Amino acid sequence: MRWIAALLLAAVTAAAQAQVPPSAVDRAGYTGLFAAAAKGDALEIKRLVAQGAKPDVRDGYGRTPLHVAAYGRHHEAMRALVAAGAAPNALERDRYDIVTIAAVADDVPTLKVALALGCSASNVTSRYDGTALIAAAHLGHAEVVRTLIAAGAPLDHVNNLGWTALIESIVLGDGGARHTATLKALVDAGASARLADRQGRTPLDLARGRGYKEMTALLEKASR
Repeated sequence: MRWIAALLLAAVTAAAQAQVPPSAVDRAGYTGLFAAAAKGDALEIKRLVAQGAKPDVRDGYGRTPLHVAAYGRHHEAMRALVAAGAAPNALERDRYDIVTIAAVADDVPTLKVALALGCSASNVTSRYDGTALIAAAHLGHAEVVRTLIAAGAPLDHVNNLGWTALIESIVLGDGGARHTATLKALVDAGASARLADRQGRTPLDLARGRGYKEMTALLEKASR
C-alpha cells in the first residue's frame, strides 16, 4: 500500500507543476492580442480592441490573452484586457484560471490584481477539481493562502482525491516552516480540522503519522 500512496503523491506533486505557460516558441508565434499580452503592452491591447480584436480569443493550448498576461505578470495588460471585455474567470485547457496561475507561482501581486479584476477565489480548477487555495496549501505558499482566505476562498472544499487544503498542506507538505504557516493560516481562519480523508484519517492523524510535531500541536489545539 505504501508504494501506491507514494505513486499518488508523486503524481499530484507533478500536477502542481503541470501549468503550462507560453513557451518561447509560443511567444515568437503570437500575433495581435496574444503578442501584446505577452509583452505587457496595454496601449497596444487597447488599440487592437478598438479595431475589433476579440479579447477572449484562444491559442493552441486554450489560453486567452489574459492567461498569457497573468503568466507574464503584466498587470496593466491584464487590466486592459478585462476592461475590454475579457472573461476574468476563463479556464485554459488544463482548467486553470488566472487566480490559480498566480497562486501556484507564489505571485501575490498578480493574485491581488486577478482578484480585483473579478476572478473568483472560489473557482473549481485543475484536473483534480481543486481550488487555488488547495494548490497554494499544497505548495506551502502561506501568504497566497492568507490572501485567498481574505478573498473568501472555500476553506473546506474537497477535491476529487478526497483532500481539503488543510489535508494537502500535510500530505503534500514537508512539515517545515512554510507548510506549518500555511496550516496555521487555515486553522486560524476556521478550516475544519475534523474532515478526514477517504481512509478516515483526520488531519491530526496524518500529521502525527508523519512526525510533524508543530503541525500536530496546532491540530491538537484546534481539535479540542
